[in-house]
Amino acid sequence: MPSAHDGRPQAPWRRWPIGPHRPAEDGAPRPGDPPDVAALLQSQAFLDATDAVADRLGHERLRVRAEAAGYVREMAASHNPVVLGTWHRIAAWLVRGYEIVTDPASLTKLRELDRHNTLIFLTSHRSYLDEFALPPRLAQAGLSPCFGMAGANLDFFPLGTLARRNGIVHVRRASGDAPVYRTALRAVVGRLVSQGNNLVWSIEGGRTRTGKLRPPRFGLLRYVTDAIESVAAADALIVPVSIIYDQLPLHEVDLMAREARGIRKQPEDLKWLAAYARRLQTPLGRIYLDFGAPIPVYERMTALHEEGLDDRQIVERLALDICHRINRTTPVSATAAVCVAMLGQDKALTLTEVCDTVEPLADYLHARGWAVAGNTDLTDRATVFRTLRSLEESGVLRCYSDGPQTVWGIGDDQHLIAAVYRNSAVHVLVVRAIAEIALLTLAQTPTGDTSTAWHSALAVREMLKFDYFFAARAEFAQELWNEVSLMAGAAQQPTDQVSATQAHRWLTGSSLIVAPLVLRPYVDAYRVVAQQLLVSAPDDTWEEERFLGACLRLARQWSLQRRIASEESISGEMFGTAIKLAAHRGLLDTAVSAEELTARRQEFAEELDRLHDAITVLAGIGDTALPEYALADRPTRP
Repeated sequence: MPSAHDGRPQAPWRRWPIGPHRPAEDGAPRPGDPPDVAALLQSQAFLDATDAVADRLGHERLRVRAEAAGYVREMAASHNPVVLGTWHRIAAWLVRGYEIVTDPASLTKLRELDRHNTLIFLTSHRSYLDEFALPPRLAQAGLSPCFGMAGANLDFFPLGTLARRNGIVHVRRASGDAPVYRTALRAVVGRLVSQGNNLVWSIEGGRTRTGKLRPPRFGLLRYVTDAIESVAAADALIVPVSIIYDQLPLHEVDLMAREARGIRKQPEDLKWLAAYARRLQTPLGRIYLDFGAPIPVYERMTALHEEGLDDRQIVERLALDICHRINRTTPVSATAAVCVAMLGQDKALTLTEVCDTVEPLADYLHARGWAVAGNTDLTDRATVFRTLRSLEESGVLRCYSDGPQTVWGIGDDQHLIAAVYRNSAVHVLVVRAIAEIALLTLAQTPTGDTSTAWHSALAVREMLKFDYFFAARAEFAQELWNEVSLMAGAAQQPTDQVSATQAHRWLTGSSLIVAPLVLRPYVDAYRVVAQQLLVSAPDDTWEEERFLGACLRLARQWSLQRRIASEESISGEMFGTAIKLAAHRGLLDTAVSAEELTARRQEFAEELDRLHDAITVLAGIGDTALPEYALADRPTRP
């Protein structure tokens, strides 16, 4: 949609005052409106939608139309050829510290699909630079220009003005209290889809603060699916896109780490942009763009309807499928592999020791057939050495070379940043980690059988479902037993019977134990939330911000007491996910009796303690035999 802006700073989210001091407006097109904006404002669908929201709110129809029309004008965007060239030059300058790597065959396939299909690129979101890396690369590959849905936090002069003329629609992140705005946004998105425009936005809705994929945001996806269904657009394809970096801009990842610890995010402006751009000259490796298998949206929605799912469930299922495919197509970078090694040992290591620690992971990835970013050989000493030096130069690692051997260790206050890189690969290892927990449960249950391990795995999957994206149960079962097969050295099926002795042997014989590294930071964060719930009075008024503050203080105390293993568990984002889980389990439900609520919270805390104990046992497998006790016998929390 052509832009209606003239380049002056805007106040896009100001509510239009309604009162006798303002002349009446009816939302009709103005003389200066671009044709697309005028056509949308006169469309029957727009008029019906604004009338419906006005009636629901009890407001005057013409005033609601006028407010919605204002939002439509503010969201108007276009592809101006002159600005497009300027934008691409700015983008190339901003990413000058990187080499952008894509698979030429994937781009060729997308170019062919683009000839007859509407492509909707849904991406992971690692950095502000995502916007300057992906769309220009798609344009260079000969694909039709995309309309990008971006946060309104970057809608400031001159960036916002240029972006709008490069097809960027700036979207308000939180619009739950703005029904008229949501109506306008739905209309804009619907028109873009109905006209067959390519779209791109982040399924996460915001940059990850931990390094792994965040839970999906459903709003824009819901508007797109509604539009696709209304016109039966069988040619619309969702393309999952993974974006990862060898290293993120140093100042950005440092800020993300501080925000995870509770520092408030500062608003972006021209001064921020100048400072951000000035610091981007340091070479930081590569940006990897990888594309997952496209999803035919209309076909998928029809199938889900036939399964009996309602519209909300369909959007949620589709979003989870997209996130799962993004994870599947995300390769493991050398940076992530080295950070897995460094965080796993948590001490200074020689080059040989780092290589020896990375090698089992490299063997595992090879056995899984999982991609390594840039087809890098993780067993190559030169590759590992270059990665160590790069992390050293950025301050994530520190190097000591005055002794007989050179060693590298995680820098002061850099554990959380190293974890951001490690977590870009954590999705590869999470089912393996759950398999280890399941086998441990069986190993410590002499009378147990395969069902013992399976029920343990399902319990962990349920505990982590707000932090990780799991396949449907049947597919998850196969993934789980594929992991067991790798550990056993022979194919295993869910119907096979596994004994406690076998489980013990497979675990103690494994060269790669990942549960402590993959699961412990999240379990520790969950335990902080569980403890804070226990000390909160059942009838306390729920205030999430106050509760999160209390969790951050408790986590810092536990870190000093070594009751949590890593500072990365001191994370507002992790606590937020744990709160979602607690709400899902009815732990915030004050409608039940105080005794019932306390009992639920106690049970939750004890379940987490048992999981924590299991992770601790697995962490010690390399040094000692599995202890002969059952996790169920753990003492009750005081």
